[in-house]
Amino acid sequence: MKQNVTFDSAGLKLAGTLFTPDEHSGDRLPAVVVSHPAGGVKEQTASVYAERLAREGFAALVFDAAYQGESEGTPRGLENPFQRAEDVRAAVTYLTTRDDVDPARIGALGICASGGYVPFAAQTDHRIKAVGTVSAADTGDLFRRGLGRTQGPEALEAMLDQAGALRTAEARGEAPVMQNWVPESQEGLEEGTLWREGSEYYYTERGLHCRSNTGWVLRSIDQLAQYDSYALIRLIAPRPLLMIIGSKADTAYFSREAVAEAGDNAELFVVEGATHVDLYDKDEYVTPAVAELTGFFGKHLAA
Repeated sequence: MKQNVTFDSAGLKLAGTLFTPDEHSGDRLPAVVVSHPAGGVKEQTASVYAERLAREGFAALVFDAAYQGESEGTPRGLENPFQRAEDVRAAVTYLTTRDDVDPARIGALGICASGGYVPFAAQTDHRIKAVGTVSAADTGDLFRRGLGRTQGPEALEAMLDQAGALRTAEARGEAPVMQNWVPESQEGLEEGTLWREGSEYYYTERGLHCRSNTGWVLRSIDQLAQYDSYALIRLIAPRPLLMIIGSKADTAYFSREAVAEAGDNAELFVVEGATHVDLYDKDEYVTPAVAELTGFFGKHLAA
């Protein structure tokens, strides 16, 4: 079953969907907050995982981040990593108020950029009893150093100069300047890279959604550049952390490094043959990922 819900996050009303098992008997359920990638919406990969977790006996809450999808907030497409983490905490708060959810058995799952936002939120929110990620990426590191850390510091300096000018322009009444997360066309993009995969997912029937904002407000860079998903990841311990990656993902280094830094509470699960975006929706890769998540959350959110 699924139902539309709303809840507040720092004064903004967020739109969500709660998936619950069809055979729910009325007992309080373990629950998992599932947070979508940057530029995505709740109806895409987040719902793929939430619906499958509900089949396995969990309540699973997906939601549109503030400034995105059906949720409130202007300018549309703002990517504030600190607000994104607050949205995760707000989703947990909402679940703790429901009579059909056990507030002592709530976990969280982040996909792509939310694979950074969810652990970041969990570092200081002890109500999150178990933390999972799929194809995690640290947006702060991506903008500071580029994918694969091949970007020189001059690129960030130029973007920060531009961000300041854009804030001034918006204050004078100009519209926010948007930047695509991934190119609209796959032409000229190397096969198997995050950018080509993202283009194929978001701009074709595979992942296309009318509310998916594939652009971000360019001045967001001055907040993204300050953000570090995993700097304090050891604060999650002793609570468990599971990070899932594809063996062919060009973002896999984020999860490998985070697990190594987190401590003995953390584990890495590799889906052989999968790339970063394969784990969004391709059944042959999502199925083993969900099986691993089901065992993980089932063990650590047990009654």
